[in-house]
Amino acid sequence: MIRRIIHIDEEKCTGCGLCAAACHEGAIDIVDGKARLVRENFCDGLGDCLPQCPAGAIRFEEREAPAYDEAAVMAAKAVKAAAEQTEPCSGDPELPGGGTQVSRLAQWPCQIKLVPERAPFFDGTDLLIAADCTAYAYAGIHEDFMKGRVTVIGCPKLDAVDYSEKLAAILRSNDIRSVILLRMEVPCCGGLQRAAEKAIRESGRFIPWQVVTISRNGEILG
Repeated sequence: MIRRIIHIDEEKCTGCGLCAAACHEGAIDIVDGKARLVRENFCDGLGDCLPQCPAGAIRFEEREAPAYDEAAVMAAKAVKAAAEQTEPCSGDPELPGGGTQVSRLAQWPCQIKLVPERAPFFDGTDLLIAADCTAYAYAGIHEDFMKGRVTVIGCPKLDAVDYSEKLAAILRSNDIRSVILLRMEVPCCGGLQRAAEKAIRESGRFIPWQVVTISRNGEILG
């Protein structure tokens, strides 16, 4: 049958995975670093994936395609839900205390210098600005800070740049609800905090924000 279905331009695709995460039907997978429509009968043609693509690699097209199979979609969702509730097998990567490792990184790239100033994944979200070292010092960063937020990272000492201009552009250009600045207790992280404070002022927007400091032995100081 001829129907509306998505088309993914692999030349433009960066493999960020946002479209696959946005596709509630599970029609899209990341294959060899590129998003691909691997289950045409799972694509409902509504395009939840389109606004999530920062590269503009997805569009609608009218072509011959199998009909949308809602029953198959629901069955696949049930299988996935059941699998997520089972205990991890011996081959799964495990944390020292047990349990499966889950990344909470919501987008790619995440480095402040590389992330675009304007992107759909920023809109309506909470922003975590994290110093590079916090990911190594604080073991629970994914669950306690990154989960449910968009994360950007940087180190002003290693990059030797002032992030304030880039951060201000991100805050001005996107509907960001709040900001958390996650830094280490060491003095060099003061540069990242000053850049974030300056960016919020220069953005011209009122954005709730807070600073959380991590000690060198991995404790939250406040």
